[in-house]
Amino acid sequence: MKKVGVIGGGAAGLMAAYSAAEKGANVYLFERNNRPARKVMITGKGRCNVTNNCDRDTFLDNIAHGSRFMFSSFSAFSCQDTMSFFENAGVPLKTERGNRVFPQSDKAVDIVDALVNCVKAKKVKIINERVLEIVTENNGVKGVVTEQGKEYLFDSVILATGGKSYPVTGSTGDGYNMAKSLGHKVTKLRPSLVPLVCLQGFCSNLCGLSLKNVNLSIFEEGKKKPVFSELGEMMFTDFGITGPLVLSASAHIEKIEDKKYSAVIDLKPALTREMLDKRILRDFSEECNKDFANALDKLLPQRLISVIVKMSQIDPKKKVNSITREERERLINTLKGLKLDIIGFRPIEEAVVTSGGIHLKEISPNTMESKIIKGLYFAGEVMDVDGYTGGFNLQIAFSTGYLAGESAAL
Repeated sequence: MKKVGVIGGGAAGLMAAYSAAEKGANVYLFERNNRPARKVMITGKGRCNVTNNCDRDTFLDNIAHGSRFMFSSFSAFSCQDTMSFFENAGVPLKTERGNRVFPQSDKAVDIVDALVNCVKAKKVKIINERVLEIVTENNGVKGVVTEQGKEYLFDSVILATGGKSYPVTGSTGDGYNMAKSLGHKVTKLRPSLVPLVCLQGFCSNLCGLSLKNVNLSIFEEGKKKPVFSELGEMMFTDFGITGPLVLSASAHIEKIEDKKYSAVIDLKPALTREMLDKRILRDFSEECNKDFANALDKLLPQRLISVIVKMSQIDPKKKVNSITREERERLINTLKGLKLDIIGFRPIEEAVVTSGGIHLKEISPNTMESKIIKGLYFAGEVMDVDGYTGGFNLQIAFSTGYLAGESAAL
């Protein structure tokens, strides 16, 4: 019987421990927190978007970095396998918009409890100690050393410590340092699925204002085609913008230090320019004696009106019955293209996932084993692979964790 050590009790680590034990290994799971999978507890606003009910091609299309690398692990454990796993573990699931899968209870704790219970049922030993070092001998794994100075001997070790996002959950980047010390290259770490910092000062005045059913497009300077464009929900903050649309958009922004990006919000995506013009004329005809600044209540949220008025460059005190066609054109341009200059990401600690990690060329995609250290395996966010929102990042964790555990036990 092989003895396997798993470092990290998140989604990837728990699945790796389960998979290795299922294949007959004697498994030890090291988790520094008293409760495993703390990050899973806060995913999907506490509801846990556990996977996406999609086929292989759709899944791979939604992997921002490392899609080819994911082919084998997804074949070993697909979205449907994840759904079956939790259904069989007593967690009924439901599929919502965008094929996002949630527990019917809308409680992330049900997903966490199911994972932990499945691991315990396989007799995995959970040790609440922080691993500081992976011990090797003759370019092969020998064991691990914990913060308490204890040494544990293993035939295989799976590194599943997560990224650097949400460090309060235990994701502090320990795995990167351990991998580096063994000769592995770690690519540049940056936040992904993260709020965006904008130049415009009016964002702070609109802090907390949520916009629903708007279209957000992200443009790279010098390019006509947007790098991202999608309909959904977003929100203004004191530093810029956030919300589901914004988090998705951030994964499409590359090298923000070297390139200029802008966000363009279509506040009325359901209306063509002609339809919007007719709507404006109708509203103005009903409010013909009102000042322009007081005639947009039916069209916009109250807090947004002063911003739109200023950006349209129309005199706020001008009576709407005297607004010209050219001025209406400016108003339409503003409503269909509210522009914000993006000047950065929020810190990686606020990101949903970390982009970057252990270089994929140094990992076998067929087994998740290191090409440098025999018996060392990787799973989840610690690797340079990440996806867009919609349950894809948790599926990366489950697929790579399952394959790593299976491989480590053989």
